[in-house]
Amino acid sequence: MSCQETQDLIHGYVDGELDLVRSIEIERHIKGCASCEQAYQAQRDLKTTLQASGLRYTSPPELRRHIRESLREAAQPAPVRRDFIWLPALRWAGAVAALAFVAVTSWELGRISRAPSGEELVAQEVIAGHVRSLMANYLADVPSFDQHTVKPWFNGKLDFSPSVVDLAKDGFPLVGGRLDYLENRPVAALVYQRRKHFINLFIWPSPHDGGQGGVMREGYNLIHWTQSGMAFWAVSDLNYNELEEFAKLIQKSGTPQSP
Repeated sequence: MSCQETQDLIHGYVDGELDLVRSIEIERHIKGCASCEQAYQAQRDLKTTLQASGLRYTSPPELRRHIRESLREAAQPAPVRRDFIWLPALRWAGAVAALAFVAVTSWELGRISRAPSGEELVAQEVIAGHVRSLMANYLADVPSFDQHTVKPWFNGKLDFSPSVVDLAKDGFPLVGGRLDYLENRPVAALVYQRRKHFINLFIWPSPHDGGQGGVMREGYNLIHWTQSGMAFWAVSDLNYNELEEFAKLIQKSGTPQSP
């Protein structure tokens, strides 16, 4: 994908309007192109600012009254005075400009209000990371069933130490771990397996605490929660009940600690 194609589609990518394959192509291009990465960050920052700054505007009744009065005055015959013959045209221009402003503002604010929520954007990134690991046959940087091999591998690569647990006795054997990139930062990705189904468990620090949530997107089940300042997102094509069982085992096993 070229830079021109990427930048033409960045608006749709930021708004979550592209299909999964095109989104993955854009992600790959952005990671290797500083110019497109800068354009992407600018769009995300703009969207965040617009969503957070309370820009929704409700036009006051006086504006509607003023527009109607302007239209009525413009429709009335004007005195034949050559030096003021252009006044009706200016009134019409002002009314049209006001109507255009209201229409454009309403459309833009409506588009922003329909944009995906922050949680929805994270879900899209999590699914993309999961699919990317399967498509590229790149599940793990450190393939190992041994938690004491996987956990030390992350030392020095992240600003936190993910807790790595062995759930083989519970039917969820560890496959390995790798680095991934979500929420504009490196994260830990732990890979587990349930029969022929792979589970990606993404972990990164989060300042927010919240309860557990579960969704299904594009044929994948996702369960997320925060615990002791860490965000957890588990994603798999495994059925929801078994994925929920996995999430509960992880929650009981402990939480990652900062180094």
